[in-house]
Amino acid sequence: MYGFSRFACRAAIAIVFASAIPLSVGTSALAQDSATARDGQRDFDFEIGDWNTSVRVLRNPLSGKAPNWAEYRGTSIIKPLLDGRANTVELSVAGPAGRIEGVSLRLYDPQTRQWGLNYASLHDGAMTPPVLGRFESADRAVFYGNDKLGERPIRVRFVITKISRDEAHFEQAYSADNGATWEVNWIAVDKRR
Repeated sequence: MYGFSRFACRAAIAIVFASAIPLSVGTSALAQDSATARDGQRDFDFEIGDWNTSVRVLRNPLSGKAPNWAEYRGTSIIKPLLDGRANTVELSVAGPAGRIEGVSLRLYDPQTRQWGLNYASLHDGAMTPPVLGRFESADRAVFYGNDKLGERPIRVRFVITKISRDEAHFEQAYSADNGATWEVNWIAVDKRR
């Protein structure tokens, strides 16, 4: 059920901007890691506020065809919830290919010490399956999940990199071979307003 707008907006996930179903082979590793992982419930504090965002979306992901990228510009507004254990991302961007508007809900699980990133496009109001992960360092977070592109099952990887206090980079990639190879399909750069 992935139309272009739902696909395109997903990454804003995350963020934009943009953590939920572990790798089947990595489930026990994630459980073991959570026992020794640090408390990350404040990891997104750096992002709270208003941002200008530039987004590039691959319009034909996993097609085997020459890349067809669309570019958008707009805003990303991040608001804290529940004393920082959750936050929302409001994404609104536009470009020659149209508009993307969506909302990402990020929730922290203190038991697993992971964040779950959930995204809904205002185009169809549907929530995408979440991706799960954590900040591996103060400046980099990686999230993984399962989804579908059309009816085709895929893996999703979402990486957030804090460049500085005033700049962040978001990158989403899809894999049709359970993570052996990845194709980047969403790139966003946020700069604080």
